[in-house]
Amino acid sequence: MAKCHRNNVDSLILHRIPSASSSSSASGNTFSGSSLRRIIFDAISCGGSSRYQRELREEDDEDASKSTMLGEDLARKSEKLSDLLNLAVVESVVETKKKEETLEILKRVVRDLQVAAEAETAEKKIAAASTVRLLAKDDTEARVTLAMLGAIPPLVSMIDNDDDAQIASLYALLNLGIGNDVNKEAIVKAGAVHKMLKLIESSKPPNQAISEAIVANFLGLSALDANKPIIGSSGAIIFLVKTLKNFEETSSSQAREDALRALYNLSIHQQNVLFILETDLIPFLLNTLGDMEVSERILAILTNVVSVPEGRKAIAGVVEAFPILVDVLNWNDSVKCQEKAIYILMLMAHKGYGDRKAMIEAGIESSLLELILVGSPLAQKRASRVLECLRMVDKGKQVSAPVYGISSSSSLGRERGHDLRMSDERKAVKQLVQQSLQSNMKRIVKRANLPHDFVTTSQHFSKSLTF
Repeated sequence: MAKCHRNNVDSLILHRIPSASSSSSASGNTFSGSSLRRIIFDAISCGGSSRYQRELREEDDEDASKSTMLGEDLARKSEKLSDLLNLAVVESVVETKKKEETLEILKRVVRDLQVAAEAETAEKKIAAASTVRLLAKDDTEARVTLAMLGAIPPLVSMIDNDDDAQIASLYALLNLGIGNDVNKEAIVKAGAVHKMLKLIESSKPPNQAISEAIVANFLGLSALDANKPIIGSSGAIIFLVKTLKNFEETSSSQAREDALRALYNLSIHQQNVLFILETDLIPFLLNTLGDMEVSERILAILTNVVSVPEGRKAIAGVVEAFPILVDVLNWNDSVKCQEKAIYILMLMAHKGYGDRKAMIEAGIESSLLELILVGSPLAQKRASRVLECLRMVDKGKQVSAPVYGISSSSSLGRERGHDLRMSDERKAVKQLVQQSLQSNMKRIVKRANLPHDFVTTSQHFSKSLTF
């Protein structure tokens, strides 16, 4: 095979075509056409093949380089993944070991607690209960595990022991019930409510620390709906009311606040309202309104009490009840109190005809008008409903008109006669009410900084509200 050369001009010039003179002088050598074609073919094919092979080699080198880089990258990622898996395994082992150790500790604590509950020495009981209290204070899982291991029954049984052991067990139970409804229900089922009340009755004079611990437990336990009827019917309400009303050193401010909150929890269950009415709580709450720190909570209790007929009767029976509630409507810096007070008045106005008269006598009109103008949306809506009820006061028998709007001719005749017999004194009272409404409307518009042309509109509005 002919030797390969580079595919360029010089490679073809090496094989020059012999001239005629040189051909003739050569001894028998002639240059044929086939030889020329072969030389050209060899030159072209050898040069082209060499370049093609070189390109293939370059591509192979590039592919090999990419393969090497990819392999190295995969190796690095595989190494990182292996490290992460190993770390996860190590952490899992450590976490499992830690949980096992914690479980063993809690098991030992509960065993010690059960033994201490049967022991005669108070020191062991205090130490065991204090350990449970500490472990359950900030650990949600510990509360669950301790209860499942049986910590609640021995703690409840220790309520009957010496003072220090009683306090330790009460606060341990309190911490076990934090944020755990299952534990709260289990504590009540174990008889804690009865034992706590028995402890209060037997403490003469009452121990302040024990009383505060029991009040705190009633607050926590009463948050669960299933416990509300049990606690309410147990006699705990009487104890909580006494604690709330006790301003002596035997009841701290924290205990009174906890008692008020517990009473609110219990008042949510309607049956408990009847137990509340057996005490003098309602007059006390109404006469305590004004202390802004507790007024909203007091009004919240009254909103639950007013939901039953007996509760409405009890509120209406308190001297100055309506003036007190009407005064709350003017607490512009406490929207929540305004909304709760107008809710109480709205229910009483809707249900009781006599209560509507008492509200008018308490001067509720101006407060309602002010709420309608500048109150919160909820207060405005409720104030409008109260006004609608109060407009019925002077209509007498129209309040008890026949159902479905059907009026007999005799009833219509009585109504016409009633209007004709309206005395001059009644007309004078009506005129005074009209003037009072207009005067109050002007004052309210001025306080609200409303446009001057709003005064005329407000006067027409006040005329439509005349009773």
